[in-house]
This record gives sequence, structure tokens and C-alpha cells, in this order.
Amino acid sequence: MKRRVVVTGIGMVTPLGTGVEKSWQRLLAGESGISPITSFDTEKFATKIAGQVTDFEATDFIEAKEIKKMDTFIHFALAAADMAMSMAKLEVTPSLSPRLGVSVGAGLGGLPCLEQYHKVLLEKGPRRVSPFFIPMMIANLAPGNIAIRHQAKGPNISVVTACATGTHSIGEGMKIIQRNDSDVMICGGTEAAITPLCVAGFNAMKALSTRNHEPTKASRPFDKDRDGFVPAEGAGILILEELEFALKRGAPILAELTGYGSSCDAFHIASPAPEGVGAATSMEAALGDAGLQPEEINYINAHGTSTYFNDLYETQAIKKVFGHQAKKLLISSSKSMTGHMLGGTGAVEAAFTILTIINSKVAPTINLDNPSPECDLNYVPNQAVEANIKNAISNSFGFGGTNATLTFSAY
Repeated sequence: MKRRVVVTGIGMVTPLGTGVEKSWQRLLAGESGISPITSFDTEKFATKIAGQVTDFEATDFIEAKEIKKMDTFIHFALAAADMAMSMAKLEVTPSLSPRLGVSVGAGLGGLPCLEQYHKVLLEKGPRRVSPFFIPMMIANLAPGNIAIRHQAKGPNISVVTACATGTHSIGEGMKIIQRNDSDVMICGGTEAAITPLCVAGFNAMKALSTRNHEPTKASRPFDKDRDGFVPAEGAGILILEELEFALKRGAPILAELTGYGSSCDAFHIASPAPEGVGAATSMEAALGDAGLQPEEINYINAHGTSTYFNDLYETQAIKKVFGHQAKKLLISSSKSMTGHMLGGTGAVEAAFTILTIINSKVAPTINLDNPSPECDLNYVPNQAVEANIKNAISNSFGFGGTNATLTFSAY
């Protein structure tokens, strides 16, 4: 019999705010976290806006002497993990330690410190590069530092699958518990890469919005005037536990993680496959893993990037999987407010999906003023709605054609 997996804690750092309640309330209110970039001079850049975390204080979560040994994506991950552990009321004992694992990834990792120390190398020479440079930069130091802090001596992995990173990390954490390699997993994704090189690179691909004059209206998934995604930063962490373990310790059970599916388009390095065939396969796999029929799903947290092909093909994929049921689904894109947090986005959106189930409220897709004719489903435009959500899915699709879907159910 398959071990059941439940969610007992959530932590998040997003452009809407540090902490679960602040981010969730602003999401429900339809408030945008997009603003002009302040971390570098954008005069020569086509895109001058981003979803920045503006209220985060690393010293609230990390000792001052340790902060400089880590890049910002690790700061975010540690903070979100602390919040999630606190919500789960999880005390790490010597007996739990080897049965507690971490699955946290980042799409780009420590790009800010890479840019910083490359400049130091060129201007001041190799002796001036920090001995902490490598552990500041590599993606697996996010789960590594979480494990050190919480004495998580079980499986420790760092998934890197571009924009699907956070979702794959949670799904793989679920499978680790199901195969009895751990009882509890700290899972999610993190990113802090709003840097000159990152923005320049995405601009070179023509992937980003250039609606610089209206930052809060730049991310507009499924709208016919969408012109690209808005880069963002943030982190989301979930605490996953085997059901019986959680019940035995009296854990607060938020929802059940019932299904996980993944696939690859095997089509193009950046563009999604036509008609969303890979995305459809991922959703079908998640439903199959959960033992759910399409008509049992009430809500989809869409990948919804605000790029032309993603929004079109995700819509087509939903129609392929759900058939006539597609028109009845409530669908929304959190990225309309947060922007695209790259490796962190899937985990934050998984958390929002759980909060949707708990609160019976579906956050809107803002800036959906002129729906694209091909995107003709119910994306909950501009205003949150109340709805009884029993089963929901969260989609993430990334460069390289990688796709991941999670299914959450009310417990």
C-alpha cells in the first residue's frame, strides 16, 4: 500500500511579502508585486521591471556573521524553511534526524555572487576572491544549509529544472517518503537572480515584458496584450510528512499531496511543444498517480507566464486533459502578481494552491482585461472568488521542455 503524504507546514518569501499570511492576503486582493528594478542601473536594458522582495531582512533569520557566507537565494530558502518548520510544529529529535530529508532546488543559484566575484577577479586578481564564493553560488547549498540548521540527516537533493524546479523538488520529496527513505521532507525552490546578466540574457531571448511604464500591469497571463514574463525572486518551502507519522505527533495537516507527474516535450530548448502535448502528459501522469478523474479537479494554479506560446499551449493542454470539464474549471495565474520566480515559482504556487483549498478562495489572474481569443477558459479575471475546492493541481513548465504537475487534495 502506497504511503500517503501530507503537508504540515508552509513558508514563503515573495514579491508580495515575507511570510505566508502577507503574501496570501495580497494575492487574494489582486495586488501586484512588480516594480522598477532597484538593484542595478537599467538604463541600457529593454526590461527595467521585476518582482523584487522588498521587505526581507536576512538578520531576522540568520546570524550576521553567517549572512556573508551565503548568496541571497540561500537566505530566502533558510527563511522559508524556518517558517514552514514553525508552522508544522516539527521538533527534530535524534531519532527523527536520519529520517528527515531536504529536497530544495534553484534554477540559477548564486548568479549575483558569480557576477560580483567575476568582477573582483578581473579588477583585483584571484587572491581577492572569497573562500566562500563556491558554497555561496552552487544550488545544492540551499538544501545543504537547511539540513545543517535543522539536522536533517536523511536524503538531500537539489533539483535543477529551470522554471519547474520547485515543483519537481516537492514531487521528488513525496516519492522519497513513499519509498520509505524518509518520514519527513523539507521541500521547495528558491531564486534570487534579478541581476544584469540574467535580465540581459532573457532580453536577448525576447522572453521578458518591456511594459516598463506600467510595472503592475506588465504580467498579464492569457491577455491578448501580453508581451513576455516579468522576472522575479522568492522562495517557497513545504513540510511533507508520511500521514501516520504526522497523525502520531499531532501535526497540523493542511492538505494531502496526492499526485505527482512529470514529462519532457523533447521539442525545443526554450519553446513549449505545440498544443501543449508535454504539459498534458504531465497533468495526466499526476492525475493517474493521485487516482483522480479529470472531473474531480476543481482548480488549477496555472504556470501562466504571460508569454504568448506558454499561455496558448497550457490552455490547449488543459482542454486536452479535461475535455468538456475544462470550461468548468477555475484557473488562475499567481504570476500575474508575483512575476516569475524561476526556480522558486513552482514551490510558491504549490503553497498558494494549498491555501486555496484551505480557505475556499481562489485568487484572481489580474490584468486580464482583453482575453486572448484562443485563451477562452475561466482564469478568474481580476477578482478573487469563493469556491469549495476539494482537489487542485499546480503546473510548472521549464526551458528544456521539462514539465511537472502536483495534485493536492483536501484532507
